[in-house]
Amino acid sequence: MDQPAGARKHVRAAGAVAAFGGVWCAFYLGTGVGPEAIAYLFVPAGGVVATVSIRHLARGTQRWFWRAIQAAVAIMTCGYAWLAVDMLTHADEVRTRSMPGTAAACVAVGFLIAIGALARVPVVAAGGAERWRMLLDRAIAFLGCSAVLWYLGLVPMLSAREPWSPQATLLVGLGMLVAVGAATKVSYIAGGPVDRVAMRFIAAAGGVPAGVVSVLAVQFGYLASVPAQAVVMPLAPLLITLGVAAQSRADHGLSRAPARGGVLLPYLAMILIDVPLIAVAFGATLQWPVRVVLIAAVVVTALVMVRQYLAYQENDRLLRNSRIQEERLQHEVSHDGLTGLANRAQFRDRLTTALTTSGQASVLLIDLDDFKTVNDLLGQGVGDRLLIAVARVLEDQVNDDGLPVRVGGDEFAVLLTGPGADPEGLAARLLAALAQPVSEHRLLVQASIGIAVATPGATVDSVLRDADVAKYTARQRGEACFTRYVDGMGEPVLAHMQLGGELRRALDNNELRVVYQPIVRLEQRRVIGVEALVRWQHPVRGTVSPAEFIPAAERTGLIVPLGRFVLRETCRQAAAWLAEFGPDALEETGLNVSARQLHDPDFVADVAAALADSGLPCERLILEVTESAVLRGQQVSRALYELDRMGIRLALDDFGTGESSLSLLRAFPASIVKLDKSFVDGIEIDDGQPAAAGARQAVARAVIQLARALNLGTVAEGIENPEQVAVLRDLGYTLGQGYHLAEPMSADGVARLLADQNAARRAELTRPPAAADRPGRG
Repeated sequence: MDQPAGARKHVRAAGAVAAFGGVWCAFYLGTGVGPEAIAYLFVPAGGVVATVSIRHLARGTQRWFWRAIQAAVAIMTCGYAWLAVDMLTHADEVRTRSMPGTAAACVAVGFLIAIGALARVPVVAAGGAERWRMLLDRAIAFLGCSAVLWYLGLVPMLSAREPWSPQATLLVGLGMLVAVGAATKVSYIAGGPVDRVAMRFIAAAGGVPAGVVSVLAVQFGYLASVPAQAVVMPLAPLLITLGVAAQSRADHGLSRAPARGGVLLPYLAMILIDVPLIAVAFGATLQWPVRVVLIAAVVVTALVMVRQYLAYQENDRLLRNSRIQEERLQHEVSHDGLTGLANRAQFRDRLTTALTTSGQASVLLIDLDDFKTVNDLLGQGVGDRLLIAVARVLEDQVNDDGLPVRVGGDEFAVLLTGPGADPEGLAARLLAALAQPVSEHRLLVQASIGIAVATPGATVDSVLRDADVAKYTARQRGEACFTRYVDGMGEPVLAHMQLGGELRRALDNNELRVVYQPIVRLEQRRVIGVEALVRWQHPVRGTVSPAEFIPAAERTGLIVPLGRFVLRETCRQAAAWLAEFGPDALEETGLNVSARQLHDPDFVADVAAALADSGLPCERLILEVTESAVLRGQQVSRALYELDRMGIRLALDDFGTGESSLSLLRAFPASIVKLDKSFVDGIEIDDGQPAAAGARQAVARAVIQLARALNLGTVAEGIENPEQVAVLRDLGYTLGQGYHLAEPMSADGVARLLADQNAARRAELTRPPAAADRPGRG
């Protein structure tokens, strides 16, 4: 049988005992038939049922409480059984005989055990002032309710015409004490293992019978013993079994947790304790029982005063915390969480105020150059500390003359609103300060600064747009530069932005095409490879130079899909040439790869897919990267080494123009270095000064020597005349490319060039030797 069903069975049994007692009482009082001592059998009979009903709860999660209640009920049942036996053996003295001391002691011990169990039930978890507030509330409620029950329950029993025995009075008082303690406790328990409804039934089991018995004793004297024993007191076991049933339902999730009522209980106790005082005010005799109530009222009043003082302190603390929280939230709303500077929202508010009041405002937009490199190479933590250090530089340089702001990311701003503002002077001071090492890592950081001064009728958005255009222009002019916005400055920037949008459409409409510039063996002038270059044939603008649309692609991120298109088209075309010309096809096909592509986590997979789809062997593909791209962090380094492990050759493009060329030759898995065009220009000039000619050739000579020492291939770029070819050959270069050797051409042009080259080679192999080469006759 499940626990709720078993509990219901016990409730029915206890109810039957109480009902049978009521029937017997009515019969006895109506007829007078039978011994009066039978009335004392119903309480121990119900106690046995209640003790058995608690048995299964004594094994549950709340077993410590119910074991104590079971022990209390069992001991009290023994006491009342002792009383019943005593009354049955002294049937003729029932109305005047007192409860045996041993029986009374058993019942009293049972009440004390129940009180101890109730005291151990955990209440709402609290600490600090809240704990003291709760203790005061419970003390007020307990003392107030106890005083009322003392005045209305026990005092009348002590002063009745037929006063009850001290044992009975004590037990009634303990029953009321259980009721008050349980009622006080149930208002504060935290909904733990002991169910609140069960606690209420336990309180009623102690309070209801005790209260009714006290009323009967006052009104009817000894005549009340029969209904008290047969009808009223058997209600206690019934209420206990109802509490057991409530706990069983709670254990099975069948009961709904009632709302807390502990807030109102102290106020109810204060109202109740005024009842005796009102009685005294209307003429009640001021005897010692009433004095006890008066003393309790004074104590309750004192506790209420302490409680109100604690409440005042708590409210004051809450108000202070609320103000602090509000100030903190306002600060967070208007300031950047990392640097502590004003944020974009406060910046716009202050700029709006300045434009609407005085109309005087200057804005400096500051963008850190290559901040992403710091994050990639040194980590985000170092990048954050660098931003904090830059913020302190801004605060030091601006002082009280303006508002330094972190706009977002690595972008800062300064708002100047004073009549004597000098934005250019501040920009110069900022660049000078940032030229010194900053943060604990002693990093050098450069910035591009755009300046915009509000004109009459300017809006917040127009000022910010002008500053952004100026900042973009400053960045185009070089690092560590500031520019002030002037009318017309935004047109090329807008055109550049429009170009980015049109480039997206060009990718979708196949307006881009790939051309190939041959790489030539300088001695035989034979084409051994090509470099893939992208061209844009705009439907309206005509041919758009790569110098225009490649920066736009880099800025908008379109360089990734653009590079993917060039990669797949180059691999497809190289595989087609290999299929057409076989062993006489190009030895290598190269294409440029940007740093943005290498940062793409899918780039290596894109290369592998392009090779697999086209069928081009890995060793025939060359990926060209610049020195600046190689230095862009761990993601780039991992990608390059993965490509090298795949068998793809890597070429270091524009070699010699970066700051770390020599170290890169050891750290970078390069197979080829390409001498930059700037070191080829003028290499052929012979002005009769050997020292000057040697200086012009020094870098080219050093590069070829390093390449030979490291077993790297070399290609000289930008060859524009035969004299340069001659000098480069003398220096040891075997491969080159440039307009003198061959201009970029279409795939068909490369195919024709290969066909002509292979035909000439075959003709040379089959040509008969000249007469001068024939052996003479003997």
